[in-house]
Amino acid sequence: MFVIAGLGNPGNRYEKTRHNVGFQVIDRLAAQYGIEINQKKHRALCGTGTVEGYKVLLMKPQTYMNLSGESVREAIDFYKVDPEEEFLVIYDDISLEPGQLRIRKKGSAGGHNGIKNIIQHLGTQVFLRIKVGVGGKPEGYDLADYVLGHFEKETEKRMQETYDRAVQAASGILTEGPDRAMNAFNLKV
Repeated sequence: MFVIAGLGNPGNRYEKTRHNVGFQVIDRLAAQYGIEINQKKHRALCGTGTVEGYKVLLMKPQTYMNLSGESVREAIDFYKVDPEEEFLVIYDDISLEPGQLRIRKKGSAGGHNGIKNIIQHLGTQVFLRIKVGVGGKPEGYDLADYVLGHFEKETEKRMQETYDRAVQAASGILTEGPDRAMNAFNLKV
């Protein structure tokens, strides 16, 4: 079992915000591989299925972003997966331009509270991640207001393509391994 978590906040208020790009990618991944996100377990909306021959649990934690680690930890423990080898998290990154992806095998939280909570609950910084660029906040903006805001119309079009590329990156991690996926997707667009 490979656990793939997309980070975001539950509820219509947060739908399609910058902070919910992880949910968007999970929805695309589910649609592409015919996986229904119809189970409520591990304090998440989940679906199980197969991606490129690998059995996966797709999950969208419903704990709100800052407590994502609680939900992830429950799933990791339940399925007895190695978080360093069989766990992938997909989330927004303000240090990357909109449309840019960055795959990493380990690292700090970089100021992202959802990742900080996952690191705290897993007890390691070593786990696979796909960072989805949402762009830096404009000067004078509050960070929370920015990440909880929606994309401008032109950027939203680019993000739709980015979600598809993130799905390709996730399947590439499974089939080719993280190093090859990094070489293919850690490019500026």
